[in-house]
Amino acid sequence: MPNTAFVKAALLNDVPPGAPVEVTVDGKAIALYNLEGTIYATDAACTHAHVSLCDGDIEGCTIVCPLHFGSFDIKTGRAIDPPACDDLKTYETKIQGNEILIR
Repeated sequence: MPNTAFVKAALLNDVPPGAPVEVTVDGKAIALYNLEGTIYATDAACTHAHVSLCDGDIEGCTIVCPLHFGSFDIKTGRAIDPPACDDLKTYETKIQGNEILIR
């Protein structure tokens, strides 16, 4: 049975707008994004080259991989630009007090 519980990923103050932040939750690297006050979470590694997307740039609602410049929709995980062709896994988030929780 999959884990359906929310777990703490970071503090809200640790994820400023405009810069992705990498955290480790249950041994997995997760990228957190603050888009106009809404927090999103995806796998942190690019599905093409497996480098950290947290070294990339946020452009609107997309994250651009720093290695080959493939991009993904932060909200849906959808691969947008080649060479990225496989979507990112996304995670449900919620804010509880000053904590960011993901499932």
